[in-house]
Amino acid sequence: MLPILPMNAPYHHGDLRAAALQMGMERLANQEQPDLGLRALARDLGVSATALYRHFPNKDALLDALALEGLNRLGQHQAQAARQAGGGHDGFAEVGVTYVTWAVENPALLRLIYNRIGLVDLTTDDPTAMGEAFHQLRAGIAAMMPDEMAKEERAAAALHAWSLVHGLAMLILDGQVEYDPAMVRKVVLMTDFGATGPV
Repeated sequence: MLPILPMNAPYHHGDLRAAALQMGMERLANQEQPDLGLRALARDLGVSATALYRHFPNKDALLDALALEGLNRLGQHQAQAARQAGGGHDGFAEVGVTYVTWAVENPALLRLIYNRIGLVDLTTDDPTAMGEAFHQLRAGIAAMMPDEMAKEERAAAALHAWSLVHGLAMLILDGQVEYDPAMVRKVVLMTDFGATGPV
């Protein structure tokens, strides 16, 4: 894990790309809506914009990299929660609960992620393509549904699970539903995955 730079601390040496992502994540943590620029980030790191452009040719490249980093961090939290719950059904439920909790704690980053990632393919299992969070989703569905189930059925189950937790998270973030951790857990646990898929 990268060392956290103090706010406005100049960058001196090492991996500039990683330092820029770390500071970008810190900036997003203090925002309700994502608002980042390369020149401002370069200034805060104490480097020229040209130096930062070597790693991110434009703002879109920076935002794309931050979105993927966000998905990876979310997925790491989900994997840890699933392990602590002992895997299986309980572990997959914790993947969903963690999604909502993390979204509430990182609203700007969540909005950035879904402004950047574009079309999602839930039939692939390549974590490098869509980030660790989607890998956790697909792995959880695979564990819940038997090997003989068709790929399309698993994809539908993954979409069902993702829609549930993402929809709940957005209802909370947009102020339509009050955040209640106990209710979040109850809603997530109402969905079960077995031989016939989601019920």
